[in-house]
Amino acid sequence: MNILEVAGGKPIKLWTDGVPVEDDARKQLMNTAKMPFIFKHLAVMPDVHLGKGSTIGSVIPTVGAIIPAAVGVDIGCGMIAARTSLHARDLPDNLHGLRTAIEKAVPHGKTFGRRDQGAWDNVPNQADQVWSGLAGRFKAITDKHPRLEKTNNRQHLGTLGGGNHFIEVCLDEADRVWFMLHSGSRGVGNAIGNLFIELAQADMRQHMVNLPDRDLAYFEEGSRHFADYVEAVEWAQDFARHNRELMMQAVVAATRKVLGKAFEASLEAVNCHHNYVQKEQHFGREVLVTRKGAVSAQKGQLGIIPGSMGAKSFIVRGLGNEESFCSCSHGAGRVMSRTKAKSRFTVEDQQRATAHVECRKDKDVIDEIPMAYKDIDAVMQAQRELVEVVHTLRQVVCVKG
Repeated sequence: MNILEVAGGKPIKLWTDGVPVEDDARKQLMNTAKMPFIFKHLAVMPDVHLGKGSTIGSVIPTVGAIIPAAVGVDIGCGMIAARTSLHARDLPDNLHGLRTAIEKAVPHGKTFGRRDQGAWDNVPNQADQVWSGLAGRFKAITDKHPRLEKTNNRQHLGTLGGGNHFIEVCLDEADRVWFMLHSGSRGVGNAIGNLFIELAQADMRQHMVNLPDRDLAYFEEGSRHFADYVEAVEWAQDFARHNRELMMQAVVAATRKVLGKAFEASLEAVNCHHNYVQKEQHFGREVLVTRKGAVSAQKGQLGIIPGSMGAKSFIVRGLGNEESFCSCSHGAGRVMSRTKAKSRFTVEDQQRATAHVECRKDKDVIDEIPMAYKDIDAVMQAQRELVEVVHTLRQVVCVKG
């Protein structure tokens, strides 16, 4: 762990030995560290890279204020993984049919709205039940902020989305089959994030607050939008968690249909956010901890650190490192933008890099090529003080939006 002192701000503690950190990300970290309500220090994970307002891969502890853009617009985005009773030998030699079944069962990307009802089984009824538990709280939010009514909310429940969201079938070190997926609060979370970022920026203009970056606009505790934002974020985080659970049920149902056999799928299960804020106790004080592309790693707590498309992933156990505010990375972290990846690499590069995985290998997923990300082994080595590896997973099927 290295310490970067910031003139006029709090220190920055970085778990980045052996991994690259771009200059623009360092500048962004320093801007955040100068905010007056930062508690003790910023904690920076090895997957850190430039984000909107604040870097992705940073843990931002605050007292008396929240920065909406630090939480981001993919509120509650995170991972879910479950070990099954299946073994590699239970999977078909050709995995294309399994990938196709999962793609039909879980709406994603441009295929949104088309799903295999047979594979979906009873999940629609369960989605209705989940929504019934969310609807009342959502109405309380939209009564105050009507703009959020006209969003994809119930429609997106049980859907993956696009970009870096994915579903994978993996094998662990004992060739046991795992399902793993990455998604969040979808359209409604995006709308909530953007609305409150705009409201925070408007508040800053009204009060003539000078900021090093307009995306560091914040709500002070007790201000007119603070409680509304906390309420909306907590709701979006619940939506995201349920969304992942529903998709996991659909993946299990689709796989059972393809294999024609029953199996268990909750032998070891993890469901964790990596874009969120919550109150926690640290260094003897209650603080608001914003994890922007970071995962809670309390002592003994299980988490998921995925590699890039085609790289290995890890189920980890937190070591409860207080200096990191009990956190770890949320993945490998990008080393180049999507635009740069698309200009640098070809479909042939993508095919070679993912030769061992049943997945899309076309021009529309080149931006997710493994070479656009940091080396996951280096990332894991840099955070050996934060987590220990419980399982190492390798992908055999990957579904991208």
